[in-house]
Amino acid sequence: MTVQHGVVDGGGDAQPGVAGTIMTSGTARNHRWQNGPVHAEDDRERLRQTFDQAQRAWQALRPGGHLAFWTAGHVFPEGGDPFFAEIQDIYDEIGEALPPGTPHPRPGELADERAGIEASGLFEVTAVRHYDWDRVYPAEEYIELLETFSGHLVMAEWKRRRLYGEIRRRLALRRDHAVRRGWGAVLHVARRLG
Repeated sequence: MTVQHGVVDGGGDAQPGVAGTIMTSGTARNHRWQNGPVHAEDDRERLRQTFDQAQRAWQALRPGGHLAFWTAGHVFPEGGDPFFAEIQDIYDEIGEALPPGTPHPRPGELADERAGIEASGLFEVTAVRHYDWDRVYPAEEYIELLETFSGHLVMAEWKRRRLYGEIRRRLALRRDHAVRRGWGAVLHVARRLG
């Protein structure tokens, strides 16, 4: 899952190490971008990560300032592209199969971070919104996307060659030579307490 963070405040720069966009009344004022995959092994680790991030944001905000961040991931719409289920045999072959029980959320079903925000005691959640869309990727664009995912970045070269070769081969057999990927994002907005 990719996580991006933004700090919404009445003014001033975010402190170093606080990721995101500072906004006032919905317009960007200063930018500090940091994104990357977050791998939570269990709910406790996920809450700890959220709490650590909340502490940094709380320190960067004035009382009453707002934190805004979003999480994004793959969603699987009803009747969506079967490619993702079909290519799993190659992930299995190269030893990169999804763990049993890995969720395949539908649009609107991505997990939100409300519990972690509230558990921090530092913020009051004021809004959580889900946004879903899909995008068609020709083979090379899809492979370029995969090259940004941490699991693929750390994959052995031979595994990437095998996987990407099979993606190219399978998509070349399709009339449009492309894959349709579902995306989902969850926007969180919370007000700083204290």
